[in-house]
Amino acid sequence: MACGTAERRIKMADTKMLKITLVKSTIGAVPKNRKIVESMGFKKLNSSVILPDNAATRGQIRLISHMVKVEEVEG
Repeated sequence: MACGTAERRIKMADTKMLKITLVKSTIGAVPKNRKIVESMGFKKLNSSVILPDNAATRGQIRLISHMVKVEEVEG
């Protein structure tokens, strides 16, 4: 199993990451969008999280694109 975890670390080092910042409040937002913001790990307005650049994350960003700012960072 140690070999598998080492390979996973190498892949994680090569993957791109996204720095996502919540720039608009969830007050008055659709409940589904509030849940998305919460599930992505945001706690307060103007807080940032770093998540992997994959299809699931991109889908979440697409639904709350009016509330967030996205930047690419090297993982």
